[in-house]
Amino acid sequence: MIALPQARVASSLRQFMSMSMCAPLRSARPVQRAFTHTKATRNYHIYAQPDEGKGVTKPNHNYKFLKEPATVAIVGCPFSGGQGRAGVEHGPNKLISAGLVDQLTSLGWEVHYESQQSFLDIPYNPLPASSPQLSADEHASATVLKSSDGKEDLVQRLPDPDIGRMKKPRLVSAVNEKVAHEVGSIAKKGWLPLTLGGDHSLAMGTIAGTKSKYPDAVVIWVDAHADINTPETTDSGNLHGCPVSFLLGLEGCDVEPFNKWLSPCLKPEEIVYIGLRDIDSGEKAILKKHGIKAYTMHHVDKYGIGKVVDMALEHVNPDGTKPIHLSFDVDALDPTVAPSTGTPVRGGLSFREGHYITEAVAETGNLVAVDIMEVNPTLLDPRSVEKTVAAGCSLARASLGETLL
Repeated sequence: MIALPQARVASSLRQFMSMSMCAPLRSARPVQRAFTHTKATRNYHIYAQPDEGKGVTKPNHNYKFLKEPATVAIVGCPFSGGQGRAGVEHGPNKLISAGLVDQLTSLGWEVHYESQQSFLDIPYNPLPASSPQLSADEHASATVLKSSDGKEDLVQRLPDPDIGRMKKPRLVSAVNEKVAHEVGSIAKKGWLPLTLGGDHSLAMGTIAGTKSKYPDAVVIWVDAHADINTPETTDSGNLHGCPVSFLLGLEGCDVEPFNKWLSPCLKPEEIVYIGLRDIDSGEKAILKKHGIKAYTMHHVDKYGIGKVVDMALEHVNPDGTKPIHLSFDVDALDPTVAPSTGTPVRGGLSFREGHYITEAVAETGNLVAVDIMEVNPTLLDPRSVEKTVAAGCSLARASLGETLL
């Protein structure tokens, strides 16, 4: 483990990022990778503490379910297997390299950040042909995926054919099982897990992990999309549109390989949506059938974000005693605010509306876990990427107690 004072974190992170598995940003490739790899991967653990010399040694709010000193563990999961657009796997490293660790210590948090190696060795995930993780036997038996852009071929160690409509089901299941274990382990230490995606299929694992520690936890899901399709209702087969249905155990979700590790852990009354504006017809029927509360952008326009957040909190946590898991997809924000994301939808939350949600949840003192998902730094121009990464970092800071005064 590497323990660093705040002043050294930024430079040390730049050094570690240069050694890590994060490849240079590039356009989407014809053969898509679910994770980022280079020939050499390194394991490391960064631990950073608040700088007492600057006077901030604890967060602005009392996070009443966490142990003291307030500690956040960042789970960076470079995963794009829940959807078909490459690049979102670069989101975690981009957020970290933007200075997120320093930013959180400046708010009074102790910060742990593990290398992402634990999420990389998934046999269903394609590896570069030159990867040292491939044994001679695996080379001999694996399928080689030829790259049409002249880059290095990829090796698929185990096949992952569709199951029904579901695409990459074994890969999505395997990585979410790892995420659930990691998030659950962090939560059981009395720390707050901050998961950086990666696509939103990862919430299957993050929320299952939170529920393993806090069975009565409620979920505030901020998104342009409901992500509540089932394997039977999804048109695309992309599982980033299905995590909520698996957590609820809806019809059609008791399927392998997910049912080998995931049991229904979320009740319809324990989740509330904010910011919806692109909902499939099948999802509308599911929301109505199960009485799931959803505040769309119509409600934000009608009532204002302050009233919407009050109503959302009142619905899932009327007496203010339950832990809260906040799962925030940056496409909830309007594309003018967060353009570099895979499924942008116009008419979204403004910068301040998005941040008000995180600030209000932080003020409750009930927050126990945060997801920041779907930052894709390979999309659009550098300015758009900069805006989206800055928004992701800012949302994380606001969730962990940053205030305007």
